[in-house]
Amino acid sequence: MRIDKFLKNSRLIKRRTLANEACDAGRVTINGKIAKPGTEVKVGDIIEIRFGSNVTRVEVTSVADHVSKAEAKEMYIIR
Repeated sequence: MRIDKFLKNSRLIKRRTLANEACDAGRVTINGKIAKPGTEVKVGDIIEIRFGSNVTRVEVTSVADHVSKAEAKEMYIIR
């Protein structure tokens, strides 16, 4: 699954366009490498998202196309 779609589905970022912009600005990394919006995400990847001085670091536990709000939090573990 693409990183921009994963960020939206997991509700880490509210909209896919914002996820695209964050990736284009170099604020999203996967396993220490800067991610483009089309970069593939798989289970076990470590994602870092930087917004201002805040850094959110999560590990991907599942990848799903359609999830409910309650299931979205089960797609990752905060590290």
